[in-house]
Amino acid sequence: MNILVCVKQVPDTTEIKINYETNTLIREGVPSIVNPFDAYALEIAVRIKEKHGGTVTVLSMGPEQAKAALKECLSVGADNAYLLSDRAFGGSDTLATSYILSSAIKSLGEFDLILCGKQAIDGDTAQVGPEIAEHLGLPQVTYVLDADISEDKLSVKKETETGYEMIETSMPAVLTVVKTAFEPRMASVKAKIAANRKPISVITSQDIEIDLTRAGLKGSPTKVKKTFTPPMKGDSLIIKEDTAEASVRKLVSILDEKSII
Repeated sequence: MNILVCVKQVPDTTEIKINYETNTLIREGVPSIVNPFDAYALEIAVRIKEKHGGTVTVLSMGPEQAKAALKECLSVGADNAYLLSDRAFGGSDTLATSYILSSAIKSLGEFDLILCGKQAIDGDTAQVGPEIAEHLGLPQVTYVLDADISEDKLSVKKETETGYEMIETSMPAVLTVVKTAFEPRMASVKAKIAANRKPISVITSQDIEIDLTRAGLKGSPTKVKKTFTPPMKGDSLIIKEDTAEASVRKLVSILDEKSII
């Protein structure tokens, strides 16, 4: 099995602050972590590798400091790491980002499986993974809780509103992963030391076949015009009855009393 996992270094959301003049996140001085959903995706990839053999490659797009996130991935089971870093990629929205990542994936070779976290906690769009699948022309399964290989088919446990469903698909395929029932493994001190010694290859726009008019700010059809925290409007009321049906009846009764409905 040749598996690729796309990861992103994100600011710790408990520390996020916004620059209201530029409408961007203030990242200076804010601790960075591997995007939690990507960590779950990596754990699934490593489990599949341990069971069926193969290699796990991690790929990230970002500045030089993102190497720290890639080294963390190497310390918990990834075999190879690549950083996509180029000024031409700066300011990319989800469409441009997915295009750049898919172009890099093509240059790295063929993969049986590509995994991404459901979404990045600093953007919450959940668009990059599915867009990568579209750029590569591959089948995709979203909201993945677990995955395994059975008789040359990919068996996927997909989260639904009422539980889960099992899906089979051919490979190669793209999966986007949610929080799983198992936690990502922790790295030992020995593994961290070994990961720090492993090289991380940097990929620039010169190393891949890419149309730069589709990358960066110029290649991004969406722009953030304004970022703000909605003001609080009056008091709130939390309705929590024994069942959902009882909660609905309570809500309808309150709305009726206030002549709202």
